[in-house]
Amino acid sequence: MKREIMSELIDWKNNKNKKPLILEGARQVGKTYILKEFGKQNYENLIYVNCENPPEELSKLFLGSIDPKRICTALEILYNETITENTLIFFDEIQEIPRALTSLKYFNEDKNDYNIVASGSLIGLFLHQGTSFPVGQVERLKLKPLNFKEFLIATDNNKLLEYLQDNIERTPTFSEILYDKFNEYIAIGGMPEAVKTWIETNDIESVEKIHNYILSNYLNDFSKHTDATTTIRIRQVWDGLVPQFAKNNNKFLYGTIRQGARAREYEMAIQWLIDSGVVQKVSRVSRGDKIPLMAYQDFSAFKLYFLDVGLFRTLANIPTSLIMNKNNIFSEFNGLLVEQFVLQELSDNYLFYWTSRATSEVDFVTQLCGSIVPIEVKSGENLKAKSLKIYREKYNPVFSIRISLKNLEYNNGLLNIPLYMTPLFNEIIAKYYPKKS
Repeated sequence: MKREIMSELIDWKNNKNKKPLILEGARQVGKTYILKEFGKQNYENLIYVNCENPPEELSKLFLGSIDPKRICTALEILYNETITENTLIFFDEIQEIPRALTSLKYFNEDKNDYNIVASGSLIGLFLHQGTSFPVGQVERLKLKPLNFKEFLIATDNNKLLEYLQDNIERTPTFSEILYDKFNEYIAIGGMPEAVKTWIETNDIESVEKIHNYILSNYLNDFSKHTDATTTIRIRQVWDGLVPQFAKNNNKFLYGTIRQGARAREYEMAIQWLIDSGVVQKVSRVSRGDKIPLMAYQDFSAFKLYFLDVGLFRTLANIPTSLIMNKNNIFSEFNGLLVEQFVLQELSDNYLFYWTSRATSEVDFVTQLCGSIVPIEVKSGENLKAKSLKIYREKYNPVFSIRISLKNLEYNNGLLNIPLYMTPLFNEIIAKYYPKKS
């Protein structure tokens, strides 16, 4: 599968002053696959070291000195390869051998032009007992599930994507086809194994089996890396994710987890899920007119979003028959999945949300082009955005965005972006954001 992160990996390769690279991400987002492909396409040979199930000799290797020259000599013997400047050494799930992770510091200090990459599941990197993380000695990239653009390419809809990109300033003629693909993505999501299964079988039940397998692996991780009390609390937060969305709360309510639950009891469990990459936290801001937004975030008010929209659909047990029917998904679930989709597509931006003292709420606010931009997500064709109207009257932003089923349109500082065009968010903003005189 073609992944956008490949260009960042190539940039790393071409940097003469590069440090060892760690590719981070939640479990099963495709870290191993993309690093192997990167090695095969860009180096003469690849030494793949599986730290999760290592040979006995490899485990013993890291019990002794972790001098880079000693390690590389041993790897040459173990894998019958000669390590040159055109060799990529890949430590997969490096956190499972703590001293291998620590050794990256010495590879960086050695400066012998070694090409070292590693993958690490987020929760293992940060919570694995005995791991000394080489802060400042490595470069880090993060891999996420396939976004909608990558999904179109993977499912052989390159021409449709090219057409969409060529029609960025107007509503495409094939909008119905694009919405069909959008609904398909909402149902399947972007976990590589789920997408691969969909491509091979075109069978949603097979996809859901993959979803449930991934979800069960996440559940198993709860007990693998935490004590019994924390495991129980993580599971309670996990079980409360769907009810949090369904009740359309303007912040995370601990009472949804358990009657009488308090923040201090579940802070560690929530942070565990965030650090693992399974959920993303979006905090409320108390002001919608002050930069930087981060300085005005309310740490007591936040929402949690899931890693992947397809996984979340299966977790919530939402039938695909409702997903594929455009009218049903948007009316019955009040944007349950649509807001999740937009969050994923825009997750490279620092996102917050805003509420007034009354009942008004703007789904996301972010900083773009040096100013604050509110983003309202509408899951249906009724575009009466009372909350956005209140926000605009209160703060008078120079630019506002609404993402909905409606066509592309710009009027009086308000840009409407069709849901299926969200992956082209940055390109569209560049076209429509008011130019400074």
